[in-house]
Amino acid sequence: MALIELRDIAKIYDLGEVQVTALASVTMSVERGEFLSLMGPSGSGKSTLMNTLGCLDRPTHGSYRLDGEEVATMTRDQRARIRNRHIGFVFQNFNLLARTSALENVELPLLYGSTVSVRERHDRAREMLDRVGLGQRLDHHPGQLSGGQQQRVAIARALVNRPSILMGDEPTGNLDSRTSREVIELFQRLNAEQRITVVLVTHDPAVARSARRTVVLRDGAVVCDTSDFRQALHAIQTDESDEGAQQDLPREGDLLGAG
Repeated sequence: MALIELRDIAKIYDLGEVQVTALASVTMSVERGEFLSLMGPSGSGKSTLMNTLGCLDRPTHGSYRLDGEEVATMTRDQRARIRNRHIGFVFQNFNLLARTSALENVELPLLYGSTVSVRERHDRAREMLDRVGLGQRLDHHPGQLSGGQQQRVAIARALVNRPSILMGDEPTGNLDSRTSREVIELFQRLNAEQRITVVLVTHDPAVARSARRTVVLRDGAVVCDTSDFRQALHAIQTDESDEGAQQDLPREGDLLGAG
């Protein structure tokens, strides 16, 4: 059984007189231990798909089974519980508390709905910071850390609940190229050594290439799902060419005014 199973997932936003389809009949599965990237132009639905996979939002219709449990029909509280149990998030903006140490930032998820003792909370936070190479920075505040170190703290925080899935939403978007490579190498190591399933949303081909599978979205639909990154890149470039061609087409008013 796949860890993640989506069947005919759709997400439609009702904006009054207008309905916007963010996802349209997405069907896909993710096996335990996979490393995949989600790519697509702005408005393609990749962030909506990430929110759905992360149990942050509920689809309008369709089936989403996470480790055998149907998520699509869950209440907000039920989704929060399964999210806390299975998923760790890493965002582009590190979302660290500025006046709080690295250790205390990592401990935060264990303060919500957790029964672990203070001693265990400290021990698990230290373990995660050691794992991401910041064992000597426990007492440092975010302002005392580089961007790459702050993202490592965010990754440690995402791991402290021992999730089976690590999700990154443009996790290297605020980092320089060298630091980006270091962070992606950390994701790869966690995936290879800990068998954590990794799902990354990115617009950066260099980041997407690090995954073993790439899913490309356009207009809320999956247009390419492949382990061959060249195929994924071709799909993205084709989309961009099509968009450029559409922009270059004459408008109806121009045609009517011609001649």
